[in-house]
Amino acid sequence: MSLEAVQTLLSAEMCAVNTLIQSRLSSEVALINQIGAYIVNSGGKRLRPMLALLGARACGYGGAQHIALAAIIEFIHTATLLHDDVVDGSELRRGKDTANTLWGNEASVLVGDFLYSRAFEMMVETGEMRVMDILAHATNTIAEGEVMQLLNCHDPDTTEQRYLSVIRCKTAKLFEAACRLGAVLAQQSGAVEQALAAYGMHLGTAFQLIDDALDYSASSEEIGKNIGDDLAEGKPTLPLIYAMRHGTPQQAALIRAAIEQGTLDHIAAVQHAVESSGALAYTARSAEQEAELARAALSALPASSYKDALHALAEFSVNRNY
Repeated sequence: MSLEAVQTLLSAEMCAVNTLIQSRLSSEVALINQIGAYIVNSGGKRLRPMLALLGARACGYGGAQHIALAAIIEFIHTATLLHDDVVDGSELRRGKDTANTLWGNEASVLVGDFLYSRAFEMMVETGEMRVMDILAHATNTIAEGEVMQLLNCHDPDTTEQRYLSVIRCKTAKLFEAACRLGAVLAQQSGAVEQALAAYGMHLGTAFQLIDDALDYSASSEEIGKNIGDDLAEGKPTLPLIYAMRHGTPQQAALIRAAIEQGTLDHIAAVQHAVESSGALAYTARSAEQEAELARAALSALPASSYKDALHALAEFSVNRNY
């Protein structure tokens, strides 16, 4: 099953999610409407809300509450993007100017805060304490991951384990929460809930690993952001960590200096070091291992087109170029 087939399977429900997102974005403050609509409608893949829908349906859920949960997940994700772009000084996302580029850092941070608070309003409306517990914990963990990443910036001695801890908190935790909520809605056993949570965690980790590899192997047009953004921010991602460990002494020194300084002055040489050291292949293998663990976790679910779609998303996460 392709990503397009997954989108077709969920088309009616994603339409309902998008309608709900538009209605709950509404505010009496015009700038909130303007910035919120700009980033929510900027062409994202909507993977996280898709996971909430698929997880619920794969567990046999027949109600409609998963629509609200999918919208909440997207609001949380969008809020993190607004804040991330300010922290990182990013100018391009999904091939478009970032909100902070167009409206400034102050407006972006405050609208991100609005989206977080709107998400929590919607959580309360579900009336489900378990839902609120999962999403509140996930949001807290994401914030911890962002701080951990900040501490790693410009530190070329960051280990692979520290790097993985960051992406599991910063990225994979929301994937995990989206999947877990489906089992909770369907009132599945603890074993099924944990299996879906594991699927989401491994999927999110694989997704971020490929994202970090694409920063050195794709084009700006393909990935929708400037090539080398991570290096410009001094982020020691896995391709760089591996290249420093397995490249030549000269390559290791070059990458170390680039991370410390947060510079793109030698980006072509850094890309060559990443490619020639086998770092991209290693990162891709690591992502495939995570995707395989995600697929294995789905054995707890009965056969269905929704389970097939979850398998397809695991394939997509590691075989994409954007």
